[in-house]
Amino acid sequence: MTHDELMNEARDAVIFTLPLFETARMRAATAPRRHGALGEAGDTPGSTMRWVNHMTHTQRLLGPEDRHVVSPNNDTLYNTTWLDLSRGPVLIEVPDMGERYWTLGFLDMWTNPFAYAGRRTTGNRAQRLFVHGPHWQGQRPDATVPIAVPGDDAWIIGRILVEDDAADMARVRGLQADHAILRADGSGQRAAHVFDTSLDGRVTAAPGAELYRRVVLAVLARNAAPAADADALASALSFLRPQSPEHHEAFAEALAEVHAQLRGAVQASDVGGGWSVPVLVRESFGQDYLTRARVARNLIGALGMEEAMYVMGEVDESGQALDGHHAYELRFGPGEAPQVDAFWSLTMYRRSDCMLVDNAIGRCSVGDRTRGLRYEADGSLCVRIQATDPGPAHNWLPAPAEPFYLALRLYQPREAHLQMRFAYPPLRRVD
Repeated sequence: MTHDELMNEARDAVIFTLPLFETARMRAATAPRRHGALGEAGDTPGSTMRWVNHMTHTQRLLGPEDRHVVSPNNDTLYNTTWLDLSRGPVLIEVPDMGERYWTLGFLDMWTNPFAYAGRRTTGNRAQRLFVHGPHWQGQRPDATVPIAVPGDDAWIIGRILVEDDAADMARVRGLQADHAILRADGSGQRAAHVFDTSLDGRVTAAPGAELYRRVVLAVLARNAAPAADADALASALSFLRPQSPEHHEAFAEALAEVHAQLRGAVQASDVGGGWSVPVLVRESFGQDYLTRARVARNLIGALGMEEAMYVMGEVDESGQALDGHHAYELRFGPGEAPQVDAFWSLTMYRRSDCMLVDNAIGRCSVGDRTRGLRYEADGSLCVRIQATDPGPAHNWLPAPAEPFYLALRLYQPREAHLQMRFAYPPLRRVD
């Protein structure tokens, strides 16, 4: 095998396995160190022990100061749960959610969004979810919603829509407090226990090859690849357990290279006007390993498109990368706003780190729920996207004075979006 052939196989191995590492990193970064009733998971500040089978909640909308999750939304409060089902099933209790939008999105360690509970799928009335792994056998409790997890581990990302005011925040916090994760053995006891995540999730740079191999192999042992991935897995294992110094060196080089390329690459428009739809997954990425890896690196935690679509703006209508040294305009004409059954929002991110942008007016996003927006006489909504204040006559989404990208989120999108028939207005440079 030539060096070029070896490098190509090493890159493929990284692309195939990268979701396992990124999900494990997210578990280490976001699984709680402390349980309110049971105390600390570890006995030292640097411990990698975390609580699993325990739901945690954000108590405010995320902002520029929050740096654990790439491309977070600025619309909902999050619930986060890391499941370990190797000890048996769990019951998740959800209170009556009224008429509010909410969802619990279940992702496997390969980042496939394989199941949901929520407004769209299981409704808003009080419910109990029976969640089990691949090795469980038995009788499911009556009046429960079954959710089968393909591996021993899973990530639940919950979203609850909230108004940015104290009264609604208080209502949602009350709903959060009424969620519970219990053992499924009828004891009524908490399912929470301590789990060793084995790495420091705060480090977001490309990992070293030895750390990457160790983490990926540990996750893989508990979360098997689908049978259809047998060839890709066999090739990847030759680098995860390198058979020669050449394999070791090629993998280390490919690891740094792929991480940089996935983070820095600008995705060209594929739906017109500067917009692209990088995530067209419903329940599984299948064999589209490159898209899966890019999403894991830049949009980890993305839901399937029937629950939420992510329409990304990385270039303007002429194909030039968006940059805060220029000014742009986005105009939704009369009747041309996104078509959704829940809500939509347009959020700003820095290209360099995929984080929300601090700005003078504290606005990270605009959408159909944003207060104080100005509509034109014919009903058009025009948004000015730039680093400097365009003045009170404009709706301003502040940009950083550097490269940036936009995420147009569509929660419960309608058929025009799902069938790729919607005409997205162009991202037009105006300076």
